[in-house]
Amino acid sequence: MAVKTESIETRMIQTGEYKTFVMEGGKRGAETETLLFLHGSGPGVSGKSNWQKVLPEFTANFHVVAPDMFGFGRTEHPENPPTNGVVWLRERVDQIINLMDEMEIEKANLVGNSLGGVISLHLLMHAPERFGKVILMGAGGGYFEPTPELMKLQNFHKDPNPKAFENLLSWFLYDESALEGDLKGIVEERLELFMQPEVRRSYEATFTGATLADLAVPPSAFKKMDHEFLMIHGKEDRFVPLESSLYMLDYLENSQLHVFKRCGHWAQVEQKDRFIKLAKDFFTGEL
Repeated sequence: MAVKTESIETRMIQTGEYKTFVMEGGKRGAETETLLFLHGSGPGVSGKSNWQKVLPEFTANFHVVAPDMFGFGRTEHPENPPTNGVVWLRERVDQIINLMDEMEIEKANLVGNSLGGVISLHLLMHAPERFGKVILMGAGGGYFEPTPELMKLQNFHKDPNPKAFENLLSWFLYDESALEGDLKGIVEERLELFMQPEVRRSYEATFTGATLADLAVPPSAFKKMDHEFLMIHGKEDRFVPLESSLYMLDYLENSQLHVFKRCGHWAQVEQKDRFIKLAKDFFTGEL
């Protein structure tokens, strides 16, 4: 059953052998472009937690779709998860292609945050003709050394507790006041989702068997991407450092990079208004 919240509808859509939980909004039509929002990889993450504050801002002019990626959120979870990051990545690429086919979306623009940026890049390698413009926000894919904060995220499943989770989420931000005092509420909501057995099982499988090498995009592949890219990065991002976007900037021929000071890993939270304007201007050709 579809559920509507303001201008956003949620529903389950068959994608291969399992169903994907999707947030959707805006009107579809020949003159309306689809924006596909792909979330990152933290504990309890979902399309809702990543994009709920910004999705309604795009529905007047675009058809927007934000799925829970395979292994996260309310998308159906595998009883026997993949045992390495290469397979997880392939499954997620297949999920998006299957989702687009099922929704009869021939071509979409991409907005990828963190791991969602990595998946976006692999989608371009897999089926470049299916995608238009691309926003990479705090995205992996470029070369960088793992940070202590990223290591804590990868090991969170070993001892998940509210205090550790509150610390972890606060590190995503340069200034947690951007959450307007709602950090504890976000911790409770995301921890409740994470502690569901199937969600925790998928998370543990994702980070136990995966390495950064599994996600790597070769410079040779970047050079072949003729899509138009907008990269957005927080200067104080401690999970995917700015070096990742600077590395990609060297190889992506048709790209630009916007760096926000006083901003961590969640530009859509700490620089919400500027993020929305940049994204709209980019997709309408005004940037």
